[in-house]
Amino acid sequence: MPHTYLIGEIGQNHNGSVDLAKLLIDKAAQPVKDELFGLELKPWDAVKLTKRDLAEELSASAMNRPYDSPHSFGKTYGEHRAKLELDDEQHFELYQYAKEKGLDFVETLCAIGCLSMLKLFTPDRLKVASRDLTNLPLLNAMAETKIPMVISTGMGGEQEIDDALEVITKHHNSVSILHCLSQYPSEYKNINLNSIHYLKQKYSDFEVGYSDHSIGISIPLAAVAMGATTIEKHITLDRTMKGTDQAGSLAPDGMRRMVRDIRNLEMAFGEMKKERSEAVSAAKVKLERSIATKRDMRQGEVISEADVHLLSPGDGFQWAQKDQLIGKKLNQNVSADEVIYKEMIS
Repeated sequence: MPHTYLIGEIGQNHNGSVDLAKLLIDKAAQPVKDELFGLELKPWDAVKLTKRDLAEELSASAMNRPYDSPHSFGKTYGEHRAKLELDDEQHFELYQYAKEKGLDFVETLCAIGCLSMLKLFTPDRLKVASRDLTNLPLLNAMAETKIPMVISTGMGGEQEIDDALEVITKHHNSVSILHCLSQYPSEYKNINLNSIHYLKQKYSDFEVGYSDHSIGISIPLAAVAMGATTIEKHITLDRTMKGTDQAGSLAPDGMRRMVRDIRNLEMAFGEMKKERSEAVSAAKVKLERSIATKRDMRQGEVISEADVHLLSPGDGFQWAQKDQLIGKKLNQNVSADEVIYKEMIS
């Protein structure tokens, strides 16, 4: 059975709070039940945080400009960004907490200076945000660590992907390429999920997945059906919370439903063949049709095609087997509209 690597992107939906981030990790680690069939399904595989180095973030004028958005955490954009940052020790604390809960820990690093956290711990994967797909010095520094990498392609095309892979593969080949649309929220007409097929064909040596910014869970499900092996999706405790990413994230019920549906989809893939499943045996007997009499027939009569039609249940002769029945004598009386069984004929 295939397995989809599901990354719950906390990003900065923790709003600068370690405790809030821990609550999100708790939600991602909760077992997911399929109530209909009584199954306990594997939860999210990983959570992901984002680390910025504000000295390498924006120009001085951009950092100092007034920021009066309803989602602002400071008077200037720089103050806003500073409020949302957790330091290396806090990331380490959350790494340990996620590990205790059985989850992998993925880090999006937005600057070379953010690699300082690797003195404290080693994330399971390093993520390259779409904005940094062309930040080749950063990609080189991340690749030098030999930690598996995930690259989002929401702001790039083939050339940008080729340039990124040329840099990364000088150090290792453990790369997942995520199709992505950096539009928040993503309009469905712009998502172009067929890019997944294209990426799988062109970059067949690498894992291909999808990072989603659409509303709801239908697009990630479709991406898995098209072969995406990694899905990344923003998660939150409450979509009405303050913060630019909250409204477009999955709240706990959406988190549960997406995982449930993807895990069930994995089971549904099956094998590249077509044959009758043993699971339908009872329905086959109950619902399929068998050859049955059209009229009352007496012992010794020869059965002709005009004497029979098809009725359920399906445990008698099927029409494709009629040559085993037509022209044979009945060895007992059979009432009208009854299935003819093998023991009834000579």
